[in-house]
Amino acid sequence: MSEPRTGESGLPSGTAARTAKLVGLPLGYASRAVGGWGRRLTGQDAEEVNAALQAKAAEQLFDVLGTLKGGAMKFGQALSVFEAAIPDEYAAPYREALTKLQSGAPPMSVAQTHRVLAEQLGASWQRRFSEFSDLPAASASIGQVHRAVWHDGREVAVKVQYPGADEALRSDLRQLMRFSRLFQALAPGTEVKPLLAELSERMNEELDYRGEANYQRAFAAEFDGDSQFVVPKIVASSPKVVISEWVTGTPLAEIIAGGDQATRNEAGRLLIEFHYSSPERVRLLHSDPHPGNFMLTADGKLCVIDFGAVARLPGGIPRGLGEITRLALENQPAELMRVLREHRFIKTGTDVDAADVLAYLAPFTEPLAHQTFRFNRRWLQKQAARVSDIGGKDFKTGRLLNLPAEYLLIHRTTAGNTGILCQLEAEFGVRAIAQRWVPGFAGS
Repeated sequence: MSEPRTGESGLPSGTAARTAKLVGLPLGYASRAVGGWGRRLTGQDAEEVNAALQAKAAEQLFDVLGTLKGGAMKFGQALSVFEAAIPDEYAAPYREALTKLQSGAPPMSVAQTHRVLAEQLGASWQRRFSEFSDLPAASASIGQVHRAVWHDGREVAVKVQYPGADEALRSDLRQLMRFSRLFQALAPGTEVKPLLAELSERMNEELDYRGEANYQRAFAAEFDGDSQFVVPKIVASSPKVVISEWVTGTPLAEIIAGGDQATRNEAGRLLIEFHYSSPERVRLLHSDPHPGNFMLTADGKLCVIDFGAVARLPGGIPRGLGEITRLALENQPAELMRVLREHRFIKTGTDVDAADVLAYLAPFTEPLAHQTFRFNRRWLQKQAARVSDIGGKDFKTGRLLNLPAEYLLIHRTTAGNTGILCQLEAEFGVRAIAQRWVPGFAGS
């Protein structure tokens, strides 16, 4: 079968082609699984066959998600932080392919980049810069970043949105909405349609870089001069271009690959301090957790970039989350069930055993049960296997629990940051940070 035609941007030239690529992911894996079953019948080693299937699946995943550049690319970046949950014998190909999605996507042509800049900043856009590098320094899910020097001498990062990224993203979201019945069958206790609607709304917001710039301005103002964090200041913005100050640092991906233990521990501590403190300090939550969005500067601060995905939390972290965590740790099933129902984590009419819910939640709260905790891939793999074992009690319990739409980005961000901590294998005191910043966790 020939590849779908692509436009100059590298995006498939029609919705049908995009849909075919998305649908092709599970179908491709299914066909490879059948082939692998056949090879096992001929006597080939099962582990070798499985490893080959995983490698092929990873290769296809990167190929498809890396060229779509829309909602599927966002999905791929979300997946990339969970590679720590994949069993070690299969992790290598996924680790390589998925982590590429954090910064690697085919770049636009120089002419196309200049065209977008002229449309967004005016025909004389080049006069705004004293220097501009046509070679992208990095790529994001719906845009790419160029290094430049602003006319006043400041080094800046210029993020330019891919032409057609808006329709690509909306097309992916429409496909997700069409699969709502399938998602409902997989998670019968979950309010799927409101969840997908919330996801769609938040992703649509990312298409207008002016909103992203406003979020970043809010974070930059709050953390200006902070002893622990750096948020680059916005220089200029338009719907499809955002310009911010350039900050140099060591990406978390490099620390994951070869950082010493002390650096890993400090990076993890800063990541969670930022995660828990931002809702209280800014009333916003940075909701795009992958290593490409965080760096350690030379003076030991955590630099945070890319504020396209942000959760608005006017009341800070919901008190119910802290109470649920505390009650699970304190082994109070009756009170835990009351709070879960009050906040719609258990829907009205759903019959689920309190002891089963407590058993389901307890391992997730383990990092908060100790003064210090060592995150690692084995722990995350164990949790992933536990809740995904179709024949196990935890899987059945999880299917009866609901994720209210207003908690979607909080849940996604917490899970994503946990994945990063396990990649870092960081050890530090999570409990003390939660006690300081999470309402309801330390009690009334």
